[in-house]
Amino acid sequence: MAGLNQRRILVLAGLLWLIACFGGSAVLLHYSLTPSDAGKAVSQWPASSALTPFPGKTTLVVFAHPHCPCTRATLVELNILMQNLRGKLGVYVLFIKPQGLPEGWEKTDILASAQRIPGVETQIDEGGIEAARFGAATSGQAMLFDQGGHLLFNGGITQGRGHIGENEGFRRIASLVQTGQADKNNSLVFGCALTAKFCPTEKRGL
Repeated sequence: MAGLNQRRILVLAGLLWLIACFGGSAVLLHYSLTPSDAGKAVSQWPASSALTPFPGKTTLVVFAHPHCPCTRATLVELNILMQNLRGKLGVYVLFIKPQGLPEGWEKTDILASAQRIPGVETQIDEGGIEAARFGAATSGQAMLFDQGGHLLFNGGITQGRGHIGENEGFRRIASLVQTGQADKNNSLVFGCALTAKFCPTEKRGL
């Protein structure tokens, strides 16, 4: 009888462990596919910006938090996008540094990854001034402008937080640059808030 009870306890413990594992996986999956705030993007390149559109090209501005793990996937997709659209697209990646943070806070492997992408110009956005001018809110948010400074697209270029692979934002930007048309001019964006001094996803390891 004692052996039977022990087996029942072990089976019950195993079932509870499986339920906990599946429950935790479901929570993480839901979080990874929950979009972030797309902000209120400007319809025209802001006159107050210190940046200027790339001459003779469409210009993509990507806003990034240097401590957002999800943004690594955005940079992978951006690298592929630049290879596919070689010579047709100028890109800024602006790394936001909120006020009150120490010197060097922004110097992460994520920043270094962006700096290694050919044809991409990276800049530090002290205090998030440029992000505010463009109306960006989330790390990984990308805005595409035509040669006249008109907004063509606003959204993300990943299918979820930290997801690498085919996605609507990537496809729409490529189509707009190559043909001037796309089925939509936006997509969901996934990432940390640009104004955050640290990203909650860092602790989750996402």
